[in-house]
Amino acid sequence: MNVAGIPWENVQALRRKGVDARLVVFERGRLHHEADWSLDRSGPLPRRLAQQFAAFAKLAPQTDVFHFYFGLTLIPKSVQFPLLRALRKKSVFHYLGTDIRGKSRDELAYGKRADAEIVGSYDAQRWVPDAHVIPPGLDLRPFTPIPPSDNPRPLVVHAPSNREKKGTADVIAALEQLPVDLDIVEDVPHEEARARYARADIVVDQLRAGWHGVFALEAMALGKPVVTYLKPDVVEQSAAGYGVRIPIVPVTADTLAAAITPLVESPARRREIGAASRAYVEQVHDIDRVADRLLDVYRSLR
Repeated sequence: MNVAGIPWENVQALRRKGVDARLVVFERGRLHHEADWSLDRSGPLPRRLAQQFAAFAKLAPQTDVFHFYFGLTLIPKSVQFPLLRALRKKSVFHYLGTDIRGKSRDELAYGKRADAEIVGSYDAQRWVPDAHVIPPGLDLRPFTPIPPSDNPRPLVVHAPSNREKKGTADVIAALEQLPVDLDIVEDVPHEEARARYARADIVVDQLRAGWHGVFALEAMALGKPVVTYLKPDVVEQSAAGYGVRIPIVPVTADTLAAAITPLVESPARRREIGAASRAYVEQVHDIDRVADRLLDVYRSLR
């Protein structure tokens, strides 16, 4: 699965570094359709499994490392890992958020079958404590920063993948108290969504999860100030791990209106945080730096 486009970005960056990398998916995603090979599975379960086994048979001889995303394997896990061991192939599980969030250690024990595990934040490491922390990467070349405007009635953009999980009702309620316009971006192709992010003066990510997602990173890459719920302890862990403090404005559902008011009232403050946001993404989330981290993990597999 090309979740949030992260696997595709990783593959492209690995190729630029001379690695023969390719993305294979079960089906192309509606929002992120990119892939080198989609199995386009169809029919009843036995037919779909036959398609998956045929793909593994083709890929296994030419593959050194199988990098699995979102807790999924190409063929059932009970068969996948014995075959990988027999063929002396290495594997990685790369978790992307909802695949592990809130699950017990027993529910995630399958991850130990792989040779390494990866999570995308220090927040996610609490569910998989031994995992490597590799932040999601962005190819920053298409993201030309567009500083927030001087509009006395700024445009706020919110792009929930799931309204309940992102706290959208609370976002709407808080912003109704302020002189702002709200654009809720949902169910549109990624290119259209990004064009709407580019028009934002302020971006609100989420009020539930405790850490940011790819949407926030894209907004930061565009030079926008981002507001979201961040767990204080994870902020500190991340600052220590990455060597830089994240410039996102931390809020809760109860504090959103008050915390965003200085940004509404001050275009200069919007631009200041937006510039710091772009610099942060360049330092921590540039996809070429992320690819170097992935290569370090691959080299460590024994």
